[in-house]
Amino acid sequence: MQPSRISPATLSKLAKLGIHHRADLLLHLPLRYEDETHLAPIASVQSGETLQVQGIITHSEIAFRPRRTLLCRLQDSSGELYLRFLNFYPSQQKQLAVGRQIRAVGEARTGYYGLEMVHPKCRGVDDGTPLQQSLTPVYPTTAGLAQPVLRKLIANALETQLLSETLPDALLDKLNLTGFADSIRLLHSPTPEISARALEQRSHPAWRRIKFDELLAQQLSMRVHHRERSRRNAPALVPHGKLTARLIKNLPFALTGAQQRTLAEVSRDLAQPHPMQRLLLGDVGSGKTVVAVLAALQAIENGYQAALMAPTEILAEQHYLKLRDWLEPLGIEPVWLSGSLKKKDKQLAAERIASGETLLAIGTHALFQQQVSFHKLGLAIVDEQHKFGVQQRLALHKKGKGASAETDASITSSQRQPHQLMMSATPIPRTLAMSYYADLDVSVIDELPPGRTPVITKLVSDERRDEVIDRVRAACIAGQQAYWVCPLIDESETLQLQTALETYQLLGETFPELRVGLVHGKLDNAEKARVMTAFKAGELQLLVATTVIEVGVDVPNASLMVIDHAERMGLAQLHQLRGRVGRGAAQSLCILLYQQPLAELARARLKIIFESTDGFAIAQQDLQLRGPGELLGARQSGVAMLRFADISADEELLDRARQAADQLLRDHPESARAHLQRWMANRHDYLHV
Repeated sequence: MQPSRISPATLSKLAKLGIHHRADLLLHLPLRYEDETHLAPIASVQSGETLQVQGIITHSEIAFRPRRTLLCRLQDSSGELYLRFLNFYPSQQKQLAVGRQIRAVGEARTGYYGLEMVHPKCRGVDDGTPLQQSLTPVYPTTAGLAQPVLRKLIANALETQLLSETLPDALLDKLNLTGFADSIRLLHSPTPEISARALEQRSHPAWRRIKFDELLAQQLSMRVHHRERSRRNAPALVPHGKLTARLIKNLPFALTGAQQRTLAEVSRDLAQPHPMQRLLLGDVGSGKTVVAVLAALQAIENGYQAALMAPTEILAEQHYLKLRDWLEPLGIEPVWLSGSLKKKDKQLAAERIASGETLLAIGTHALFQQQVSFHKLGLAIVDEQHKFGVQQRLALHKKGKGASAETDASITSSQRQPHQLMMSATPIPRTLAMSYYADLDVSVIDELPPGRTPVITKLVSDERRDEVIDRVRAACIAGQQAYWVCPLIDESETLQLQTALETYQLLGETFPELRVGLVHGKLDNAEKARVMTAFKAGELQLLVATTVIEVGVDVPNASLMVIDHAERMGLAQLHQLRGRVGRGAAQSLCILLYQQPLAELARARLKIIFESTDGFAIAQQDLQLRGPGELLGARQSGVAMLRFADISADEELLDRARQAADQLLRDHPESARAHLQRWMANRHDYLHV
């Protein structure tokens, strides 16, 4: 059957749903179903039930109570109920005229007139009109695209598109999976005896097959990316050990076992002739920066440059100051590049990078601007990688194709691809790493340095704010330093939160005997740096700040943090902020100030952060509360989100999909290719063809 042409207007609406090809229609699966396979006597209808009734319209009027409403009474042999329409067309009024026999599908509820359905789906019938033989699917849609249009398009696709099996019979038998064609047809048109609960909860075997297929496609795609990377060329940065050994000797602390293990993994990757893409995970304060610096030294020992990019100026400058202290005794002077530098200083830094005079460049997104070129970039390090978009990271990655291309004709473009090390202090749950990060190699620093005392966390209602203020005064007078973190900078009438500016003024007046500083995102960078330097040097006792201090701030003497309106923040952010204290030997305290009444989700978040200091456990529970989107951050702009599978609820399927992906690529490459063709956006059977 030749598929009918689809109008441009409908094509545009389908594109909003992510439907670009006819085959996409097959995988546009129902949100829920309506049961039009049987009729319920009106007398048996209970409030809260969604069902189908049939009867005669015995009364129809346009009422104005309190707004214009079409009100109809529907009666069968057992009883009556009302149909109410707040928005209606003249044609509907005609359809629902007195004496007309109709079927109505909707949710019954108790209203002003008794039992009623509001905006039910209605159609005229006669005594001989047959009932539907299968449940009626209700699809995700967009404005202007009616359910009947979607159903017709999907029914046409089911008739005209190939529903061929992509998986080998042996794999289907081993995993006890139903066939793809049977699963798709069942989900689009289930018969009434199938459990509606199993369909809605996506636990039916047909749903299990679709979720497995989606997870398998994701795993195959990630493995293909990983395999393609191993075919590219990169400089083999073999470990010489001279500079790294000197730095380790000069450090005022010994590396933990976890740091040594992850450093060995990174070092081994750098020595390979294909580009490393490794994600270094470590909880707050676990010492990721040291591992990154030692990796940079391995590149420098081989005559290559290294670059370290951070998402904020505060974090980038913290890195610069720390690394300068570590590396200048080794004869290495890092260069600092940020958007806030004066034009002359920025140009000078760019010239040093381009000439190869500097071996380590540290900065913000300014590092990947077009006017910045590297002489010989061997390693790109990206801190807090989830805060950068995919295109931003790629832009730094491409800086490996730098000025040396003009001086060494024997080096091809592919050989100049730098290694990449990404770091994150936001722990990633196992299931997230298995799915969305499966194209990366992952190293985990799962050990904190000795001497770090666990931070005590307390939940305090805003009603006890005066007690918290007294606690801050006592701590600062005793020689400690403290943070007071506020979520907003300016007034907000809708949220009515304490702002950093208000809090700074209030605390300055409350503590005339203390030196209080203020830092937030709208300060110019020179002022920000001045305040942070003063706080780190102990010249300020109390720092009022926004969440700009979430990462990168390391002040060992700061042992008290107050987080204002903690109920407004996410788990990962609260955990990161809490990690700014507890960096010295003193017992540290984090007070989470919250306002009553607490929403259920906010209460759940605060309970988790109160009960646990394990970043990975917190991230796992954050995943269950919010889903993967927010934990992935900007990475999601380059990775398709799952539509059907739930990586927490379907962890068993994810494990099986990982194993199956390896098997298909090894033993059944044609099946792997066909599976990816079905699920990924690279088809050629466009809708308008």
